[in-house]
Formats: sequence, structure tokens, C-alpha cells
Amino acid sequence: MNKKHVLVYINNNYKHRSNLLDQLDKWNINYETRNVAENQQYLRELQDKGIYGTPVTFIDGNPILGFQKDKMKHALGLENRFN
Repeated sequence: MNKKHVLVYINNNYKHRSNLLDQLDKWNINYETRNVAENQQYLRELQDKGIYGTPVTFIDGNPILGFQKDKMKHALGLENRFN
């Protein structure tokens, strides 16, 4: 399996963000988080890409908005490895 670069933008107010991060941990995926509530530069980075909400997961530069488990599995190449 190719190593994917995973970057997750989160916000303190998003009630399901831990579900997203917990799922990545369960899949044993290395990722970087950027909290837009704690660093305005991260918020500007998203806005420059035309994205105004969190969470957003970038997998090899491709954004997935919200917590879309099946879409993330596909992008990570995990379709046949986990239920």
C-alpha cells in the first residue's frame, strides 16, 4: 500500500471530530491535524481553497468534506481491508 499524506483540519466546536480522528487511529493512519480555532492561518489556508467548514480531510491533497467514512476508505485504499 502506498503511503498517503493525510491532513485533517478541525475545529473545537465540531461535535463529531473525535469520530473522524478515532476512525483514522483505528485504521492506523498517520495524519496531521490543524485546528482552525487555535490558529487563524489554518482557517485562511482553507478559505484560500474555497472551503469554509470543518472537518476537512486532505488525502494526498484531495479534500473530503465532513466525516465520509466510505469515501475516506476509498481514498486511502482500504476498501478491502476494513468493514
